[in-house]
Amino acid sequence: MNTKRMAIYGGVAAWLGALSVAAAGAGERYEARWESLDRRPTPSWFLDGKFGIFIHWGVYSVPAWGAPRSYAEWYWQRMADRKPDNVWWQFHRKNYGESFDYKDFAPMFRAELFDPAQWADIFRRSGARYVVLTSKHHEGFCLWPSQEANRAWGRPWNSVDIGPRRDLLGDLAQAVRAQGLKMGFYYSLYEWFNPLWKADRQRYVREHMIPQFKDVVTRYRPSIIFSDGEWDMPSSEWKSEELLAWLFNESPCREDVVVNDRWGKETRHRHGTYYTTEYGAGMKDAAHAWEENRGMGYSYGYNRAETIDDYRPAREMIMMLADLVSRGGNLLLDIGPTGDGRIPVIMQQRLLEIGDWLRVNGEAIYGTRAALRDCQWSAGKRPTQEFKEYMQEYKLMEAIGQEPRGDRAVKQAFFTSKPGVLYAITPGWPGPRFVIRDIRCRPDVEVTMLGVPGRLSARVEGRNLVIETPSLGVEGAPCRDAYAFKVAGGELLPEAAR
Repeated sequence: MNTKRMAIYGGVAAWLGALSVAAAGAGERYEARWESLDRRPTPSWFLDGKFGIFIHWGVYSVPAWGAPRSYAEWYWQRMADRKPDNVWWQFHRKNYGESFDYKDFAPMFRAELFDPAQWADIFRRSGARYVVLTSKHHEGFCLWPSQEANRAWGRPWNSVDIGPRRDLLGDLAQAVRAQGLKMGFYYSLYEWFNPLWKADRQRYVREHMIPQFKDVVTRYRPSIIFSDGEWDMPSSEWKSEELLAWLFNESPCREDVVVNDRWGKETRHRHGTYYTTEYGAGMKDAAHAWEENRGMGYSYGYNRAETIDDYRPAREMIMMLADLVSRGGNLLLDIGPTGDGRIPVIMQQRLLEIGDWLRVNGEAIYGTRAALRDCQWSAGKRPTQEFKEYMQEYKLMEAIGQEPRGDRAVKQAFFTSKPGVLYAITPGWPGPRFVIRDIRCRPDVEVTMLGVPGRLSARVEGRNLVIETPSLGVEGAPCRDAYAFKVAGGELLPEAAR
């Protein structure tokens, strides 16, 4: 089956899955086998939501430091190697001393300025439809009152018994849901230095991980679970199939929950409600539900060493969202709060700029599916893009515009669709006329621009639709960065040879 046809069939399957998921979730029981678990349809809320907020927050938010272009949330693991040439250890020794253990950061993680209502308000205003908080990262510190954590570590190792003295996960879940958003969490299967993990992995899974996972799911009824830390063992040793059968059949969130593909070292891009890419370009098409996840800079956890030049501008993240959605994917954009409980202002500002754009153009994003083609190219040689699950170069801003860059083609528009409607999102203003090539239109086709009242003048010329763009000054433009044209009664045709 060719790629284009796979994308079409994937989009149709997504629509059918959205229609059938409620009945399937309520009636079908799933066996503890991937063949059975993988038949569960993707809940429509995830396919429709498109944009979520990831939050990496924990004890690592106190040192909040990482070497250039690294993950600050890996602080403990990176600084544990006390070699003289290890920059992580050098930083730790200089600022905290050789006798200062990582666990000594826990009382300093106080979250005294944490205001869950303010966080949730920012998330709503960003246009996000769901939120994913780290319930625990690889450090094992839990943001809810996990007694399994205390027992395994032999000390208070959750946010209720040390540090904030507060159920951070529960408080944020309540605030997020009050804003009408879906709430879920990230959960690391393994823990770097957990004594039980180091001593006996089977016991760790049986006595720590499984009961802890069931506890956090039962308490907070997540709509999404982002599993991680799976790469050391196959899913059979994690007991992932049994755990997911419980989740889909017995748990209190069984009808609503979606899970990613990180449940064993063999499961990425093979099993799970949706597949993940990390600091990449997403996936090529809509053959399976997927999500790209990344930070605004180079780290998930807050990194005090990052500068303004490390943060992507809102314009670039808006283009990423449009590009990813055009290929059938979602974007999970990360923020890293500070140890005292603040979302850094630059991160708030970026989120609100994305929200300003989505308030005008969200109709072309939410609830859409991939069209026959994800984009329209200008003339010229098309740049190649590789699609990998982790750390793939993604130079989107060099590949968008209206005119070729020398002999190189650019993406002139991103396409999304709903039944009977095609959306074309142009990266920047297209000029006095915008031409959609290789399109079939009904005689009563109606063209509008989101955020601008009234119909636009448009005419069909062979296989092209020529749209006269509105005459708008700077003050009259409905938004910045990208503009969405709605074609009611138009559908794309296979691209003609040129």
